[in-house]
Amino acid sequence: MKSEIVRLSGPVVVASNMGDAKMFDVVRVGEEKLLGEVIKLEGKDAIIQVYEDTAGLRPGEPVFNTGRPLSIELGPGLLQNMFDGVGRPLVDLAKLSGDFITRGLVAPTLPRDTKWDFKPTVKNGAEVTPGQVLGTVKETALFTHKILVPPGVSGKVSGIKAGKFVVTDDVCKVGDEAVQLFHYSPVRKPRDFIRKHKPEKLLYTGKRVIDTFFPLVKGGAAAVPGPFGAGKTVTQHELAKWCDADIIIYIGCGERGNEMTEVLTEFPHLVDPKSGRPIMERTVMIANTSNMPVAAREASIYTGITIAEYFRDQGYDVALMADSTSRWAEAMREISSRLEEMPGEEGYPAYLASKLAQFYERAGLVDTMNGDEGSVSIIGAVSPPGGDFSEPVTQNTLRVTKVFWGLDAGLASKRHFPSINWLSSYSLYSTGLDAFFEQKLNAEFNTLRHKAMTLLQKEAELQEIIQLVGPDSLPDAEKAIVYTTKQLREDYLQQDSFDEVDTYCPLEKQFAMLKVIMDLHESILASIPNGINVSSVNSFEATALVGRMKFKKDYEPEIKKIYKTFKKELAELEAQE
Repeated sequence: MKSEIVRLSGPVVVASNMGDAKMFDVVRVGEEKLLGEVIKLEGKDAIIQVYEDTAGLRPGEPVFNTGRPLSIELGPGLLQNMFDGVGRPLVDLAKLSGDFITRGLVAPTLPRDTKWDFKPTVKNGAEVTPGQVLGTVKETALFTHKILVPPGVSGKVSGIKAGKFVVTDDVCKVGDEAVQLFHYSPVRKPRDFIRKHKPEKLLYTGKRVIDTFFPLVKGGAAAVPGPFGAGKTVTQHELAKWCDADIIIYIGCGERGNEMTEVLTEFPHLVDPKSGRPIMERTVMIANTSNMPVAAREASIYTGITIAEYFRDQGYDVALMADSTSRWAEAMREISSRLEEMPGEEGYPAYLASKLAQFYERAGLVDTMNGDEGSVSIIGAVSPPGGDFSEPVTQNTLRVTKVFWGLDAGLASKRHFPSINWLSSYSLYSTGLDAFFEQKLNAEFNTLRHKAMTLLQKEAELQEIIQLVGPDSLPDAEKAIVYTTKQLREDYLQQDSFDEVDTYCPLEKQFAMLKVIMDLHESILASIPNGINVSSVNSFEATALVGRMKFKKDYEPEIKKIYKTFKKELAELEAQE
């Protein structure tokens, strides 16, 4: 008997006579062969979530089982491309159906007509195992793509040769298996590695509030929760452009169509500041807008992390931006309700926490199957309704991530960028990075950042007093704290994303700026016993001057001039008193 639809509820379809189906098998639903996935089995009936619009489907239409789990093609051609949630290239879909994607379209993930120049790195007769490198392909001007032995394939290499091939050509045999330039990888199953390390290498972002106070490591996971308009997307764009990862994977999961359109049109024109080449040459984009079927949001998350692991397995550092995981959780809630499952907190399924954990746990710094070291760092945006960080998605995300960059609507309304609230945010990697900062930067940096954060916390307490009795009632030492923290907030924590000098701040410059601020603070405190009026010092903007420097190795003479000028100003003020 043939398999056919017996019941529908939105994206959830029940099919009969599916006795040969397995969990997470990919199926084709209806006369138009819409893409779907088995998510539940009840006897010979299969419950399927369909990744396309089900309008017009009716009971009795056929269902075809492919017998293979949801998989993605991995090989040359991923970079500089934009895909939908299930790995179909958007440009090819536009050619097939125009600007509005019709249902049932089939398009391969990788281009079938592009010839790649393959150069073997192993010889015939070599014994290889899954994940080892067979050869290389120059995919972009700056990126070399490594062709890996597919999962489940091992043995002696035979018939390997250099030449120009399309991805479907056989380039060699491993054992009895023919190997092409690409292979399929199930998206729900994490890719294998030898060993996961404790991540202790800083992921440079160029954002002072992040690198100094709430750092992220290569192989770490960070949550970026914030209310509407607080700057989650802009923050992720800046990190994608400036962080020192080799590969960027950007997932727009359930975001507004106009926002994704802006991303898709702007990213191809961005220039990589490190190489001067288009940033798309090291970027893969996955777009699943809010008007697309909700089931495909889950697929987009798993598709993105599988591509990230693939580049990690080649020995590269990968940064994955997921914007936003809240939309994915909302899709899970909708599917769960249609399956009539017992709801958990706020209607989310009981397995919300485990699903989020499974995703974020795929981050890490690992030894790959080829013996290289690679990493996947995950930066997930969260969109809590009304900016309520106590809601389930945010709380369950914070349980598995070690970095919390809490965005503040009040800071965003003041045009303070990045709008990361320094009083509520945290990073559990900070202590582990102390040795890194001492070796790579300066032993004094750790002391300075701890002192600066202490001042910022003290200022928050003083603001309550100031609101009650006014600033003039404060002792001079506390006035100095207010003065110094004003410079920390406005000159150090705040950056201009449109200013070439200020948008990216190297670690050396961060140290110089922080040292200037804290040294001037100590100078003011030392002058207070001599009768100086702290309020009269507020015209000096030494930190801003350092911030405007195009940071070169000869910056120290300029900073010494600033110190000299400031000391002269303090001396004049003391003389006046």
